[in-house]
Amino acid sequence: MREIINGERFVMGTCYYPEHWDSSLWEDDLERMLQAGIEVIRIAEFAWNKIEPEEGVYTYEFFDSFLELAQKKGMKVIFCTPTATPPVWLTEKYPEVLNADQDGLLYRHGARRHYNYNSPVYQKLCRNIVEKSASHYGGHPAIIGWQIDNEVNCELDEFYSESDTLAFRHFLQEKYKTIDGLNQAWGTIFWNQTYNCWEQVYVPRKTVHNTNNPHHLLDYYRFVSDSARRFVRMQSEIIRKYCKKEDFITTNGIFGNLDNQAMQKESLDFMTYDSYPNFAYCLDDYQAEDPIKDRKWSRNLAETRAISPIFGIMEQQSGANGWTTRMEAPTPRPGQITLWTMQSIAHGADFVSYFRWRTCTVGTEMYWHGILDYSGRDNRRLREIREIARKMEGMKEIAGAHYAAKVGILKDYDNIWDARQDKWHERVDKCSQKSLFAALQMTHTPFDYVYLDDETDWEELRKYEVLFYPHASILTDARMKALETYVSEGGKLVMGCRTGYKDLCGRCVMDKLPGRTAELTGTDIPEYSFVAPDDGRVLADWGGTKVEAAVFNDLLEPAGEHAEVLARYASSYYAGTPALIRNRYGKGEAYYFGGAFALDTAKVFLEKLGAGTPWRETLELPECCELAVREKDGRRYFFVLNYAPESVKVEVKKELRELFAGELIKGEAELGAYEVKIFAE
Repeated sequence: MREIINGERFVMGTCYYPEHWDSSLWEDDLERMLQAGIEVIRIAEFAWNKIEPEEGVYTYEFFDSFLELAQKKGMKVIFCTPTATPPVWLTEKYPEVLNADQDGLLYRHGARRHYNYNSPVYQKLCRNIVEKSASHYGGHPAIIGWQIDNEVNCELDEFYSESDTLAFRHFLQEKYKTIDGLNQAWGTIFWNQTYNCWEQVYVPRKTVHNTNNPHHLLDYYRFVSDSARRFVRMQSEIIRKYCKKEDFITTNGIFGNLDNQAMQKESLDFMTYDSYPNFAYCLDDYQAEDPIKDRKWSRNLAETRAISPIFGIMEQQSGANGWTTRMEAPTPRPGQITLWTMQSIAHGADFVSYFRWRTCTVGTEMYWHGILDYSGRDNRRLREIREIARKMEGMKEIAGAHYAAKVGILKDYDNIWDARQDKWHERVDKCSQKSLFAALQMTHTPFDYVYLDDETDWEELRKYEVLFYPHASILTDARMKALETYVSEGGKLVMGCRTGYKDLCGRCVMDKLPGRTAELTGTDIPEYSFVAPDDGRVLADWGGTKVEAAVFNDLLEPAGEHAEVLARYASSYYAGTPALIRNRYGKGEAYYFGGAFALDTAKVFLEKLGAGTPWRETLELPECCELAVREKDGRRYFFVLNYAPESVKVEVKKELRELFAGELIKGEAELGAYEVKIFAE
């Protein structure tokens, strides 16, 4: 049986770097961890030199010694492949392994993640270090699992080395077969960009205004994802040859230009995330007016859950963050480590590992604090970790429970990557994604991110009563079929402006808008416009309720006998024009809204569609609290998380058992500053 994420209990871990500390500290550190409830450590992700100090010379004594001690003490270990930080002997001898910026300037040794995935030399050397590590350590009884690399595509998610250009050409040849096929797909007739041969094609290069062909960029982002996935898959296949049957393989973090769902299916047993809510309080980027702040990390946890319904946290905030160069932030206040830990668990984490045990005394991250400060003495944070371990034991019945949501936000990588390089798309998507999340949080409406691809079956969608697909500029016939069946079988689908106007290459279609969605939504779009800056907020009247149609406005007309105008624009030169259409389609309803979703607009949609505040008959909460629900064996567990620095009161409307105190509660309950309560039916 797997040691973590096994559906039986919660497991606590920490990140440990034995190479940073004198070996005389190891035994005491491990004993203190175990006393605090920590039973798993992650090691070796930046320790290539400890296994291969020079090319072709392998030494195992360092980690042999440490693993022997870990086994003796009963500490379980997650062992990492060290490919995130190639050693200096490697980068000096083989500079072709280095990544480059768009001007071709190499990123030199001295930081991390300075390599490129596509260098044949780097691939060979990585295969060697992974093969040597896995073959030697794979059977070790202290090791329970493996982490591949560290934070794939973190720091840099764009790659401009010569190796990347060669690999990009191969990627495109596989996809388009002929150079004429590529020219057609990329619309290279525009601005005389037509290619005569593959040797003329490069990764995106510096241009005037740094403006590249958008179809080129879209394929480039797909290529970066493909490169990263191949790199992870190569390592996973090697580890599988040597690791014990019950050991798991994972990687950590969610970063850009990477299809994490595909990577998970190909290479991993589950995903782990690195959760740092203290970023909300960074001194150089603090946003006092943002009501969400550290709750924003619930959005990232929902993204992780979209990859692995039950997942792990490989790095959970435990101290002040900050490099010597950026990201400086305060120490977590009393209760915040518990709050952020329970935030992770509420969203589906059954394993939580804290970054890190000891705060490093050297290097760029010497201000990124762990549980212990430099002296290593007991402190407030360690006491809080001990208390969290006690709480985890008392809530182990929740382990394996799935997050419960009846509202979903549809996403797909084609549109994510298109919005990255297309400012028209980015403006509407950024507004709607931020507002929908905030509205769902503030109305205490649990939700899931649901990723669409051409293999998605409508059965995967049917558990959601309402699905938002805010700005699906790119759509395919296969995805439309799943959406049409979902609606025809009784679902409610909400789409926003700028839908259905591109093909898979990112080219604008010549169909009447909204393209493939016209029949489903019962909508025609004769005209459209950005909201003019001198128009202020453009409003629409929805049955007497004014809602903002933010950023961009599609001017709508109903099309078909089942299409009904629900709202009309109330301002700008197109006042009176339809702004929202509902189309009855089979047993369900499709809504097309002509704007992006502002915060209050998103709240109105949730209310009018009967999707908001689904647990109002059970709990009544202030806006500063988050509600998350996990279900297991027909039982529900309600996580109430108070993000405010002061006490708040909640109303428990049905008799529920409060897990930590073990008592039945009905009526008013108080949560202290940053406190979490879990109520069980």
